[in-house]
Amino acid sequence: MAKKLALIFITAFLLNAVWEHSHHVLYVHYQGEAITSLILFRAALFDALIISILGVLFLSVRFFRERLWLIALGAIFFAVGLEWFALATDRWAYTDAMPLVPVIQTGLTPTIQLGFLAYMSIYFVEFLIKKK
Repeated sequence: MAKKLALIFITAFLLNAVWEHSHHVLYVHYQGEAITSLILFRAALFDALIISILGVLFLSVRFFRERLWLIALGAIFFAVGLEWFALATDRWAYTDAMPLVPVIQTGLTPTIQLGFLAYMSIYFVEFLIKKK
C-alpha cells in the first residue's frame, strides 16, 4: 500500500501542478500578494496531500474501493468548504473571468479540480498496477 500511496501522491502532485499553473490567471491574489510559482507549488503539494489522505481510505476500505467515484464527491465537498473559507477570509479572490457555480458561488475550476484529479490520480495508479 505504501507504493500505491507514493504513486498516488506523485501523480496527484503532477496533475495539480499543471492545473494550478493553468488556472491561476482566474485569481486576483493570494493573501493580498501576487500569485508566484512557489505559491502554486505549495497549492499542488497541499492538494496532493489531501488526495493521498483520501487515497488511504479508498485503498483500505473495501466499500470505497468498489465505489471509486465517491472519492470525487468527497473531494468536491472538501473543495467547496475550502473555497468558502478562503473567500470569506480573503485568502484569495477571483477575477471576473472565473466562472461561478450557481447557488454555491464558488469558482468552477477550483470546485471540480480536487474531485476530478483525485479520481484521475487513483484511477491511473490502479490502472498502472493492474497492468504490471
